[in-house]
Amino acid sequence: MPFKDIFKDSNDINEKNVVGFASFSIMAIFAAADIITGIMGMPLEITDTIFNSFVIITLGSFGIDGITKIFCNKKQEE
Repeated sequence: MPFKDIFKDSNDINEKNVVGFASFSIMAIFAAADIITGIMGMPLEITDTIFNSFVIITLGSFGIDGITKIFCNKKQEE
């Protein structure tokens, strides 16, 4: 699939999951870097605002996707 097809309304990719996975991956990289620098005895300065932003993005994107799946299934059953 070409890159421009991602932005069409009818595609097979769930954009919320892509954003959530990217945000979670960055959080995991931050955690690994913090552990590695902690083992080496160097402090890793990560601003709480930046980390909390990635937490909110991750929870928001996966939460919205989960809620839409729950409510869409209830509407289809009725």
